[in-house]
Amino acid sequence: MSNQLVVITTSIREELNKFLRERKFSRIVLLADENTYKYCFPLLGLNLPEEQIIVIKSGEEQKNLRTCEYIWDKLTDLRLDRKALLINLGGGVIGDMGGFCAATYKRGISFVQVPTTLLAQVDASVGGKLGIDFHLFKNHIGVFRIPDAVLIDTIFLKTLPNNELRSGFAEIIKHTLIADKSKWEEIRQKSLAQQEWQNLVEHSVLIKKKVTEEDPEEKGLRKILNFGHTIGHAIESYFLNIPHKKLLHGEAIAIGMICEAYISMKKGFISQQELNEIKNYIIAIFGKTEIFEYDSEKILPLTLQDKKNEQDEILGSLLNPIGHSTYNHPLTFKDIMDSIRFYSL
Repeated sequence: MSNQLVVITTSIREELNKFLRERKFSRIVLLADENTYKYCFPLLGLNLPEEQIIVIKSGEEQKNLRTCEYIWDKLTDLRLDRKALLINLGGGVIGDMGGFCAATYKRGISFVQVPTTLLAQVDASVGGKLGIDFHLFKNHIGVFRIPDAVLIDTIFLKTLPNNELRSGFAEIIKHTLIADKSKWEEIRQKSLAQQEWQNLVEHSVLIKKKVTEEDPEEKGLRKILNFGHTIGHAIESYFLNIPHKKLLHGEAIAIGMICEAYISMKKGFISQQELNEIKNYIIAIFGKTEIFEYDSEKILPLTLQDKKNEQDEILGSLLNPIGHSTYNHPLTFKDIMDSIRFYSL
């Protein structure tokens, strides 16, 4: 994979128009959900015919093969050739699924990610991971493919409700815990409202871009980015089918980070004090989700489907110590159950 073109700008309209002037595409199609079409599309200044704008429903539950079929149908009806461009305007669902559809339509057309959520800006849009959920399993079907460009403007963050902003902040916390202890110490002194988003977006993108360019297909080092995700994804998948308890991605990863920090402590990689600092800060930001014993018992088998696993062995990435992460640590059901109990205390 080549190096990724990631542009962090304060003028998305100018940056996108510049990109389009410098490239020649046979046709341009835009994918959005009902929210990003209403609130974010006007900021792009694109003059596209209505038939070249595909709008889908928002939400993780839309990230499936049925929605892909709808998108592929639209691309096919427009008779797009392999020199067409798909612009994905939205959060992680739009970026992951839109990129997946572009990468597979006629074996691949160009696509650009224009992430509009904090989560997508600091995590989902960078690194070339594309895919959809399958049954209860997160991102179970997918490919690696670097977009032609990722264009990031924090102006879109002004369109977000607080819970979406908070969800993205979980990935920023993760990046500091695995790669920059001094930044972790800095952000944990501040509330969510006091954070400096432009600075934090640039910081997170730099970390993720460096790691993913060194290990584009997650053969080794890139697995450090999964800290909090082995348990967090299982929790997210479990609650996805419980409407009144459904969690945003970052909310589930926040729980997963507490759990996997607990396992890090149990293995002697971080201290009890450091674990308590992580737990107390994350709960101060995210609150606490009730996870009962019977929930935990149903969450456990979902960890067996984690994509980092090998030969039915659950493998996690742990803090070793704060500011660093190591991967391929075997996790037992007892480790996971004990960690969820610790979270629930």
